[in-house]
Amino acid sequence: MNFGNLFRGMRKQSQGDDAPSHWIKCPRCLSLMYYKEVEAKHNVCPKCAHHFRIGAKQRIELLADEGSFVEHDANLVPIDPLKFVDKKSYKKRIEEGKAKTGGRTSSVISGSCTIDDQPTELVVFDFAFMGGSLGSVEGEKIVRAVHRAIESKSGVVIVSASGGARMQESTFSLMQMSKTSAALHRLHEKGLPFISVLTDPTMGGVSASFAMLGDIIMAEPNALIGFAGQRVIKQTIGADLPEGFQRAEFLLEHGLIDLVVDRNEMKESIARFLRLFLQRH
Repeated sequence: MNFGNLFRGMRKQSQGDDAPSHWIKCPRCLSLMYYKEVEAKHNVCPKCAHHFRIGAKQRIELLADEGSFVEHDANLVPIDPLKFVDKKSYKKRIEEGKAKTGGRTSSVISGSCTIDDQPTELVVFDFAFMGGSLGSVEGEKIVRAVHRAIESKSGVVIVSASGGARMQESTFSLMQMSKTSAALHRLHEKGLPFISVLTDPTMGGVSASFAMLGDIIMAEPNALIGFAGQRVIKQTIGADLPEGFQRAEFLLEHGLIDLVVDRNEMKESIARFLRLFLQRH
């Protein structure tokens, strides 16, 4: 018997069809838990430590010192230079993304804050907006964050959660890979730190550009990280692939990232590296 569906059904019968479920089923260990039990651990399963995906605002609350975050460039809005239409128009997809994220027009929130009193330009992707895809607005927000960091002599932290470059912008989105990488090179020349945080998932053009350019690259446990999907890779090389080869732990073992850090320890770890780099600077 699926107890999750049973509890959801009981709650809807008593409070109406639109009542939210207060029970969460972990996709990894299949444990059924009261939602407050999971929220108390920042959406990490208390049974098996599975890291549920979280939104950009939750991530900012987790990392930034209370009351310190000031958002920038919220007025940047994507346009439709290619008049893209497949099953839906690009404008329609943007409207759907806005509805899912409370009116935001981008998969990125960027702003200035402190992390354990360390001055930081923080950029956070939200997978709920068009799969966290990288478009012109997202690339511009990242570049502007880097420029602010250079001016204020602070660090840059980018938290990635993305399926890759946004196909609705075609070459315009691919250009953001080189654009953001060039900006981060200028940050490096100034001796200022860039800490890249990879969450589930970090794929495609994001993983192939700025996400892998950090002075420190850390990931959440079991995060999916790679360029192409497993099926595509297998078809291309014609060989079986190692178990879990696109998971954070495998990448750590093979030297592609520096750390795998539990979400509840992420702020402390980031602050430690920022303090080390900025004191040296």
